[in-house]
Amino acid sequence: MPDRPVDLRSDTVTRPTPAMRRAMAEAEVGDDVYGEDPTVRRLEEVFAQRLSKDAALFVPSGTMANQIALRLLAPPASVVIAGRRQHVVAYENGAGARNAGVQFHPLPDDDGRLRAADVAWVVAAAAHHMPRPSLVCVENTHMPADGAPWSLEALDEVVEAAEGLAVHMDGARLFNASVATGIAPGAYADRATTVMCCLSKGLCAPVGSLLAGPSDLMAEARSLRSGLGGGMRQAGILAAAGLVALESMVDRLAEDHDRARRLAEAVGERWPDSGCRPERILTNVVTFRHNAPGSVIDHLARDGVLAGTIAPGVVRLVTHHDVDDQDVARAMKALALAGAP
Repeated sequence: MPDRPVDLRSDTVTRPTPAMRRAMAEAEVGDDVYGEDPTVRRLEEVFAQRLSKDAALFVPSGTMANQIALRLLAPPASVVIAGRRQHVVAYENGAGARNAGVQFHPLPDDDGRLRAADVAWVVAAAAHHMPRPSLVCVENTHMPADGAPWSLEALDEVVEAAEGLAVHMDGARLFNASVATGIAPGAYADRATTVMCCLSKGLCAPVGSLLAGPSDLMAEARSLRSGLGGGMRQAGILAAAGLVALESMVDRLAEDHDRARRLAEAVGERWPDSGCRPERILTNVVTFRHNAPGSVIDHLARDGVLAGTIAPGVVRLVTHHDVDDQDVARAMKALALAGAP
């Protein structure tokens, strides 16, 4: 077995490219908490322009960006409308309740999208002594739904149903959505008050995410970042890798999407009843059901392929820059020999 495993656990395992390492070593830096790091400022400007937003803020993680957005847009004791499987609901350790004092109204999102009628119901319920909603959160791409991207039509329906409520887009994999659909990141961002994007997933930067929105909100976000411990001082070393990510790592995401579809075909052939539908795989995430996921993961690991789970009985495979065609072929062979559900 080759020494290097095929790591399909997440696209967060990507390593910075040689170009990123050079940029990091040569980065001009200053104290970002004082607003004096020129490389951080440049990254924030480039990202804001890419999304057609007034301003942006560099933060250590996507979770921090989401938590800042909650505190910006959702007053304590208000209701945040979101899909029940979205990251901000299911994968942030209940942080919304602690950091923002909000409660979620989780909606069905099995296909990765919210239904406008469901959003409208929560909005209307406030007139019947139910908690008043303040914010709608959408996730694009929606990770547990096989990385499903949103259409602009579906987003427009949700925004209309929200009746003027703020909208936050968890765009951890926003550029995957854009590459898969051909929809410009700015067109997606135009439907949202604030937008978050991770640099440390498919774009391969080692650390960091960005939050973009109106200038006044981003000024407040900078203060909230400090309160959450997110001031990173000479962060230009990290921001330099983020600039390389935005400049050179977006278009190649299509390769990850193609490889994910091939993995899905192998899963669907091995386990036809696992819920894996290859035609639904548009980005870089593949999920499937199995009665004994631990046994599948152990089998794959013995063949040098690393996988993970995202819920009881749900296995996930994620393609990324550090997985090539040879790795995919190796993973497909391991999947073909794995045990039955």
